Amino acid sequence: MKLYYLPGACSLASHIALNEVGADFTIEKVDTKAGRTETGQDYKTINPNGYVPALALDADTILLEGPAILQHIADNNPSAKLVPPVGTVERARVNQYLTFTGSELHAAFRPFFANPDITGSEKDAAQQNLFRRFDYFENELSDGREFLVGDTFTVADSYLFVVSNWANHIGFNLNQWPNVAAFAGRIASRPAVQKALAAEGLLENAA
Repeated sequence: MKLYYLPGACSLASHIALNEVGADFTIEKVDTKAGRTETGQDYKTINPNGYVPALALDADTILLEGPAILQHIADNNPSAKLVPPVGTVERARVNQYLTFTGSELHAAFRPFFANPDITGSEKDAAQQNLFRRFDYFENELSDGREFLVGDTFTVADSYLFVVSNWANHIGFNLNQWPNVAAFAGRIASRPAVQKALAAEGLLENAA
């Protein structure tokens, strides 16, 4: 397998999951602005949408979209218990958190990434929108749980860890949400996470 990634982007969640299951895989960095991989390949021949992640399962099969990749990794490595069994409420909860992280929290960062110099009322609106999404997770984690679902690490934790850390890179201290910050710190200490951060040159930016 090969994971196409951009350091620190949402592809990091898939990188972490692959490490968690002990998968045999390689990684290839993508310059999404230039649209090329580090070996010079036109990235749109791999992912027509132009963004990461993409996971090449073999020479003929490429899987796209982070939540789909995360669940594929988990489902094909059941002993790692990265997702609860299909049909359980706990599995639905994992999907709930994956969906909210992707469609709400992840999406709320887009104005800041699209326009790093955003100011004025546009910035205020984007900030309020982002903060509401963090407030949701702050409340969810207020009951003292270690992970989002159950008592074991799941792919939902991987995705939230990656996206929540983006706050530190756009000028917002994650400690504004102490439960989220503590969660990110716990996840950052996992060996599979440290391995992925090191491979992507991000250890100095870990929570």
